[in-house]
Amino acid sequence: MTIKGFIFDLDGVITDTAEYHYHAWKNLGKKMGIEIDREFNEKLKGISRMDSLERILAYGGKADRYTDSEKELLAADKNGEYVKLIEDITPADLLPGIPQLLLDLKASGIKLALASASKNGPVILDRLGITADFDEIVDPSLLTKGKPDPEIFVKGAQQLGLEASECIGVEDAEAGIAAINGAHMFSVGVGDPESMKEADYRVANTSELSLQKILEAAGE
Repeated sequence: MTIKGFIFDLDGVITDTAEYHYHAWKNLGKKMGIEIDREFNEKLKGISRMDSLERILAYGGKADRYTDSEKELLAADKNGEYVKLIEDITPADLLPGIPQLLLDLKASGIKLALASASKNGPVILDRLGITADFDEIVDPSLLTKGKPDPEIFVKGAQQLGLEASECIGVEDAEAGIAAINGAHMFSVGVGDPESMKEADYRVANTSELSLQKILEAAGE
């Protein structure tokens, strides 16, 4: 079946905002008396804000310390700091290889969708100067399940008016690859061999992303 759509994760694929997330979560953790290191932060990649908070609270042995309304406030606190940190993002923050890949995709008439757990996705795309490149953006607030559930990628294909089998998903997190595979979509993983071992096609970093090679790997 001809590939007609590409569905992208955002953090670690289009731009690297992971460092901003890390500092925002780390500072929130300190306020709660929970110390977060970079190794633990890897477990938060591709996970929604509330799911990340739940994991942090469980990690710190404080899973039952806060009410749902208090957790909402904590998540809002983290997001407020994160939004301040990303104010300085510019098109220069696009990861290597992404500008060319986007150009090649548009030239090939392939539709693009964003499937990020981040509710700040539209703001970040705008600051990167690539909003017009995307045909659809999945609104994570309208979803019932987060990655690794395939819902976000299934929704992305639906918004593009395509079957999942007509799309390719690009991710840098294990939970994201699981979501793409669960949607019965060809998965492209960006990262080390171990964390991306379930991906149908893997590159070490975004500079290695080539539309021609991806399509060949997908049997096009």
